Amino acid sequence: MRVAILTQYYLPEMGAPQARLSELGRAFRQRGHTVTVLTAFPNYPTGRIFPGYRGMLRRELVEGIPVIRVPMYPTQKPGLLPRLTSYCSFVLTSVVAGSAFLPRHDFLLVESPPLFLGASAWWLSRLRGARLIFNVSDLWPASAVNLGVVSPDGAAYRAACWLEAACYRAAWLVTGQSKEIVADISARFPNCPTYHLSNAVDTEAFRPDRGSELMRAKLGGTDRCLAVYAGLHGLAQGLDQLLDAAAAVGPELEVALIGDGPEKPRLVADARRRALTNVRFHDPVPRSDMPATIATADMVLVPLRTHIPGAVPSKLYEAMASGRPVVLVAEGEAGAIVRKWNAGVVVSPGDIAGLTRALQLLSGDAALRTELGANGRRAIEAEFDRSAIGERFVRYLEERL
Repeated sequence: MRVAILTQYYLPEMGAPQARLSELGRAFRQRGHTVTVLTAFPNYPTGRIFPGYRGMLRRELVEGIPVIRVPMYPTQKPGLLPRLTSYCSFVLTSVVAGSAFLPRHDFLLVESPPLFLGASAWWLSRLRGARLIFNVSDLWPASAVNLGVVSPDGAAYRAACWLEAACYRAAWLVTGQSKEIVADISARFPNCPTYHLSNAVDTEAFRPDRGSELMRAKLGGTDRCLAVYAGLHGLAQGLDQLLDAAAAVGPELEVALIGDGPEKPRLVADARRRALTNVRFHDPVPRSDMPATIATADMVLVPLRTHIPGAVPSKLYEAMASGRPVVLVAEGEAGAIVRKWNAGVVVSPGDIAGLTRALQLLSGDAALRTELGANGRRAIEAEFDRSAIGERFVRYLEERL
């Protein structure tokens, strides 16, 4: 098979789409298929183009996969207009570069969000005679409404709903990262063929034995119980909840917030204003250091600001694979996974008292942390191994070529 992957986000950036799509590309190659990635100059999550990436086009090999990179307007600003400008800029450059340089292929898989990239995928799939696979990792525009970014009564929402429907109807197959996403799409578009391409984790990279004293020292070297959040500091994560709970728990718990994003400057200023001595902010760590970072924690924090239907953060799988108990601030499918496997404590978004109790419970009971962490590792090995999930999907496409 000849497969093209169209995505705004790819290695060397860190994040769920980047890891998931690179692993999927590896699964195709291991089965003897050809993969090409069309993506933007790396800039996530800082909103600044990485050093060494300039010009109008760049070709490179990333983990043996040919990658075509094109420029876009990068931004870290949380406002709707800067975000739309960024998304649309890549739609335009991907259409131009894809039309000129993307080889013929049997399948074109596009990552959404951003939903707007579906327009580019539609054009390129028609131009190259490829079957379009629309990969949904977040239900937009519904998620934008839940986060308060878009009004459900506005013209922007209606236009986004029209585009969403057009993308699903144009797709040969719609894949979803969670069961909730697939169920939602199937209910609204019963004639749309769907496939549950579950989010998962590299079980060889993320293991319980990856923690180290050296990483502990980098994170502050504290003897206190260490709770770690590692990821985007954005609107959807609701990291204010962690500051509120850390203030309530007090000095027996150390909270490490690792990463970058549009909300980080405000969070740092707020923690400084409140004199939160048990909260530390750290720069993003290299992708190669993430397994050690997670495995060094005593517990891992996975928060969402509000209930986002279908959202199952990739950080949840990484924590469970690392044998660390999870404090999940979320509802829906993510909460169901943690409860089913007894891999941590689930708290409703906005429940600061509940979050405080969860942190106090786990910080004071090492045996419980060990038990919950072991349960999480068993769950990952049983259901969420990324290589096994990727291989099943490749075989699914082979059978239908």
